[in-house]
Amino acid sequence: MRVKVTLDPDDMPRNWYNIQHDLPEPLPPPLDPETLKPMSPEPLSRLFAKECVMQEVSTEEYIPIPDGVREAYLRLGRPSPLYRATRLEAALETPARIFYKREDLNPAGSHKPNTALAQAYYHSKEGTKRLTTETGAGQWGSALAMSCALFDIECTVYMTRSAFLQKPYRKTLMEVYGANVFASPSSNTKVGQKFLAQDPNHPGSLGIAISEAVEDCVTHDTTKYAIGSVVNHVLLHQSIIGQEAVEQMKMFDAEPDYVVGCIGGGSNYAGLAYPFMREKLRGKSDAEFIAVEPKAVPSTTRGEYRYDFGDTGEMTPLFKMYTVGHTFQCPPIHGGGLRYHGKAPSMSMLINKGYMKSVAYSQNEAMDAAITFARTEGIVVAPETSHAVRATIDLALQCKQKNETKNILFNLSGHGLLDLKAYEDKMSGSLVDYAPDDATISRALETLPKVS
Repeated sequence: MRVKVTLDPDDMPRNWYNIQHDLPEPLPPPLDPETLKPMSPEPLSRLFAKECVMQEVSTEEYIPIPDGVREAYLRLGRPSPLYRATRLEAALETPARIFYKREDLNPAGSHKPNTALAQAYYHSKEGTKRLTTETGAGQWGSALAMSCALFDIECTVYMTRSAFLQKPYRKTLMEVYGANVFASPSSNTKVGQKFLAQDPNHPGSLGIAISEAVEDCVTHDTTKYAIGSVVNHVLLHQSIIGQEAVEQMKMFDAEPDYVVGCIGGGSNYAGLAYPFMREKLRGKSDAEFIAVEPKAVPSTTRGEYRYDFGDTGEMTPLFKMYTVGHTFQCPPIHGGGLRYHGKAPSMSMLINKGYMKSVAYSQNEAMDAAITFARTEGIVVAPETSHAVRATIDLALQCKQKNETKNILFNLSGHGLLDLKAYEDKMSGSLVDYAPDDATISRALETLPKVS
């Protein structure tokens, strides 16, 4: 039985796919954080590479991948393999066929280099000397630190304090690549100082870390900012995952009935899902799309679809997205990459219009699935990815109950070899589940600006 398919390097996609070409309607425009009026893309050039700003607003179906980025992709392991989880299928005694796309095999250990390499490349062409960024669990920070090393750019990373303490070797990995890493909130910025004054042991959040990275950027010349998720150009870069998977599923002579992935800001799942979603938007596919978030930060399952700041310090533009509010204090779960108050605007629109569904799981539910996966498929996945594994197992068990042969595809977005504290806590019985009450979410949502 075939369990693995790979693409020849010459068959790696030469373009990124842009979901904005096929959305049912244009995305609501980002709003200026001061005037709350639609903003032009020009101010974003102070933060992002000019080419990334152009990609942010493009509605072209395909964006060419520069040769320098393709070379870096090839050097670091693209195209990535796609596997069939035959041992997991047997353990579950399900008629479903389970497939997973491995984005954990590159040196940074996750899907994040797909956009980190692209952003670093564009910045290097523009002469950027230093990049600032945020990171939740450290996957994005590791990828950008590695990419900056390859393209000779300095890198400063603001890492959420809870992850900084939980995952010390992620910090070490970033420092090996030459990055300066600070626990966020930090004393480096006015935003960080504000939150430290409120709580010297503040666990931090991606929203706060974004604010710190943006403040650091705009207060230093020759410094720009790189972002790991949420915005359009990042999701576009990640589309190489799904484009490869489309061809690899053909090699298995299968089409997915379900496409599954975990969501923090939305980049890894969009990367897998959007090339398949294109066919659904064009009326050529009946596949179901399942986005999986943590119960601790339930943006799409209990939040609202409305305009909100992309950061906690209210420095970024406002995006229309699913959110639990930028002032919501995200609990310190191990899946730090999922500790974000909002979701990508394009993904939020697709969920709102019914093209995509979302579900939520607790830490313990997700980590139970991760251990099952490790003991059948032999792979220790990241706590973020464990949420996708949980949803996949539940779908496979539903197929068992209904005696249905369905194809389930999920994105194995990162390995958990630097996240073993989550597994230790799970096996010792000390893993804590978090679920905010309705009043907590309502209070955070009440702080959102009123936008007509």
